[in-house]
Amino acid sequence: MMYKRLTFLLIMNMLCVVNAQNKQLLFGFNDIPQSVLINPSTTLDNKWYVGFPLLSHIHSNAGSSGVSAYDLFADDGRDFNSKLRDVIFSLEENDFFTLNQQLDIFSGGFSYGKGIEKDNYLSFGMYLETDIIAYHPKDYTILAYEGNANNIGRIFDIGDLNATGEVVSVLHLGTTKKVNDKLTIGARGKIYSSVFNVNSTKNRGSFITQEGDNNFLEHIFDLDLSVQTSGIRSLTEDANSDVSDDIKAIRKRLLLGGNLGLGLDLGLTYQATDQLQFEASLQDFGFIRHTKDIESYSVKGKYTYEGINPIFPEVDDGQTAEEYWNEVADNFEDLFEVDSITAKYTTWRPLKLNAALRYAFGKKVSKDCNCLTKDSGYINAIGAQLYAVNRPKQPQLALTAYYYRRVFKGLRMKVTYTLDSFSYTNIGLGMSTDIGPVNFYLLADNLLDYQNLAKAQSVSLQFGLNLVFGRAH
Repeated sequence: MMYKRLTFLLIMNMLCVVNAQNKQLLFGFNDIPQSVLINPSTTLDNKWYVGFPLLSHIHSNAGSSGVSAYDLFADDGRDFNSKLRDVIFSLEENDFFTLNQQLDIFSGGFSYGKGIEKDNYLSFGMYLETDIIAYHPKDYTILAYEGNANNIGRIFDIGDLNATGEVVSVLHLGTTKKVNDKLTIGARGKIYSSVFNVNSTKNRGSFITQEGDNNFLEHIFDLDLSVQTSGIRSLTEDANSDVSDDIKAIRKRLLLGGNLGLGLDLGLTYQATDQLQFEASLQDFGFIRHTKDIESYSVKGKYTYEGINPIFPEVDDGQTAEEYWNEVADNFEDLFEVDSITAKYTTWRPLKLNAALRYAFGKKVSKDCNCLTKDSGYINAIGAQLYAVNRPKQPQLALTAYYYRRVFKGLRMKVTYTLDSFSYTNIGLGMSTDIGPVNFYLLADNLLDYQNLAKAQSVSLQFGLNLVFGRAH
């Protein structure tokens, strides 16, 4: 039973992967209050705001670094098996699949400080985040596709299995402080509450089939596999449990009743000149300690399986052929000693870096007198942004160039061009609009792929609703 559960969890790790967390359209877009969540030193242009509960920020993106649905399912007259083979052998072990979703539960913020110009800002809220990454298990897929009959003597790398996934709620409080006319700093403290976690990133081992001594072939497994889980055992061990009880348990974990952790965001904005600005941030420098509802599985050791002798039992033994084969399957399953433990463990959040250089131009002027308005802000800006996120095998990087414009008082636009692990033609468009105090924004990436989403290797969408008061411009 434990082996079956281990197999199920490992398969789910590989298959449940529906672009990483890069939010280049939102970063530095200070007309949108949620931009302060990416860089706590961002100076928001309002006196206070409150997000519509569950609607202030909805973000979802999914990506595959090496394949799209079109590669497999295109109606191009080619045989599906041929396309499947091409995909299997074109993907490398460092190719990956990701899913990231974020939902604001509530959010708000307000400016504070001495005098009329309140230069400091306090923001707070709570959001729910899902983050999954699975690397392509290349040798597993080759073995599954070809079998071992034509791979005698080939060593398959069992360590190709590398995946992690989690659902976590985050309660946060941040502050932005203007140190002087040039420097603004910010920090955000976070309390993490893990709802679910599955982690299988430290796997090693090999599998080889070679000529045997007692049979035609022998299969040698040298394994060091493990998977750690939290928040799953109590929901799966009792098949007759009441669904309402499971919902209550999940709800409790969302409200700081799960496995807890701490995190910190840091930000810096430096206004070198009236037009030139540098900003950078570190997000999710933190950890989660898993101590509740935990269960880990491991298979470690060297095993040799020499197959079966095709001698069926005599009829008068009272054993059917089906029973015989079931016994063979059980013996194979018993070959691997699966350890199940409930040891506590710690996971680190994926640390993210953003850094951007921005140049503003085009003074805003009055239509009446052709002179500078009281708001001496610039209506245009161009810039470049670097993004990096730490991942189990290696960091993921993205480089973005962008153009920002205040179209008119109630409408701001941002266009981006991004080079990342998924595409060299990622063009994004963002819009923030105000209708009275209601702020609505919509941000979308990979617009060129929307004409045929099956060809897209990455899709990202963000939108939200806020009430914003006291705009500076």
